[in-house]
Amino acid sequence: MVLTADIHLPEESELTVEEINLSTATLRAGSFHLGKYCEQANNEFMLCRFEENDPRKCINEGKAVTACSLEFFRKVKKACLAEFNQYTNCIDKSSGDFGLQHCRKTQGVFDKCMLENLNLERPPFGYFCEARVHETKRPKPPVEEKAVYPDATPGLPENAEKHPARFGSRFYWMTE
Repeated sequence: MVLTADIHLPEESELTVEEINLSTATLRAGSFHLGKYCEQANNEFMLCRFEENDPRKCINEGKAVTACSLEFFRKVKKACLAEFNQYTNCIDKSSGDFGLQHCRKTQGVFDKCMLENLNLERPPFGYFCEARVHETKRPKPPVEEKAVYPDATPGLPENAEKHPARFGSRFYWMTE
């Protein structure tokens, strides 16, 4: 990628946030509840990325997603740590591909704990595939006009002599 002097790149301090240092099994175990808990921040970030077409303009929205995820896992740690660890351990050890199908009993225990302690219900199947309208306070970016370039090769005049193709046509099956 070629950069010019007029492109602003953010400083490293702008990009530095606390990371979520969790294993794959842990992220898979909390993914459904996390998606529901941080839905507003996630949708805001994805809307920004879609509208702006420039990840540099969505740094603050990305930081909000990370902060929401950290807050969620801290709440899970306080409220349902034993159930969550049991569910995570099952996901980690029951299959080679972190499949959830072998861990429905521990999932039920974890879901019950989340509902009782954090009042967060597991979203139903297909919840994240449903279309929703997202309300945002961020102003819509202005629509950029398409660049118009002068035609470098003008067309032939209408009265120009047109010879038949030298070696015939690719469309030999089309006859007039």
